[in-house]
Amino acid sequence: MAKKKDIVVIDDVGEGEILEAKVYQTQSKFAQFMNRTGTGWLFMLPFLVLFVLFSVIPVLTSIRYCFTYYDLVRPAEWTGLENYRYMFIDDDIFAIAFKNTFVLAILTGPTGYILSFFFAWVINNLKYKSFWVLAFYTPTMVSGTAIGIIWMVLFDGSRLGYLNYALLRLGLISEPIAFTAEKAWIVPIIIIISLWSSLGGNFLIFFAGLQNVRKELYEAAAIDGIENSYQELWYITLPLMKPQLLYTAITSITGAFGVGSICVTVAGNPSPDYCVHTLSLHIGDYSGARLELGYACALSLVMFFITFTLGKVTMKFLSSKDEL
Repeated sequence: MAKKKDIVVIDDVGEGEILEAKVYQTQSKFAQFMNRTGTGWLFMLPFLVLFVLFSVIPVLTSIRYCFTYYDLVRPAEWTGLENYRYMFIDDDIFAIAFKNTFVLAILTGPTGYILSFFFAWVINNLKYKSFWVLAFYTPTMVSGTAIGIIWMVLFDGSRLGYLNYALLRLGLISEPIAFTAEKAWIVPIIIIISLWSSLGGNFLIFFAGLQNVRKELYEAAAIDGIENSYQELWYITLPLMKPQLLYTAITSITGAFGVGSICVTVAGNPSPDYCVHTLSLHIGDYSGARLELGYACALSLVMFFITFTLGKVTMKFLSSKDEL
């Protein structure tokens, strides 16, 4: 505890007036800082400890091992940039995984982001909001593997699959379609499942943001010349929801680039001709089955910098300059 000092300051206020003495207690800057913010840091401490243990330390460890050959059997051997040379020149599967990840991210990330906001905006103006909020958020509470199994029953390649059974009964096909074994069907199925399972989280955040927009603002806007719901959305709702828009954009990017478990459940690992083999699955392949942890760390860092860069670009696009 910093020692406090009492200092007496005499203010000369002129002839015939009472001299006033004020006592100031001075402390070190660190003590003043802790007095002002100590409680906040105390509440943040558990999160900071977990953040350092499970985020900062793993990233630093990956940086350390990405320049080595390390397989848990022998000590890490320094190889310089060999992992990156192999990644960008010799690893053909990495090129496929890189392309698949970007295709899935582009098709599911922005699409899911826009759909989440659209449904939140529509439901915010409907009756029985609680029912619709629960219906949209429920898929988010289910694990990726369970979601994959549910949809596998729907797209089963035999006559027992719900979709095949319906199509056969309607006479639209004569033989069952192997949905999860043909490349032409696997990618659309993964996109549909990813969109369905990712809508809930962003939807709930958008819906909460819409609930916080005061109705008085819309009434005032109507007086000022706002004529319809679309103008209200553009000039009032979207500007007031910038924090939610920014946060969900970042989480949509990271979620889209982390798709993997659904692909394994639907198409297996590896999928036919690696058609839905993603970067996260490629990292899991080298860190798990092959135990080439040095190369897996290099892959992880590449994926980290891709998502970090896209996140910064998104922040630049959605935030004004003074907020950055």
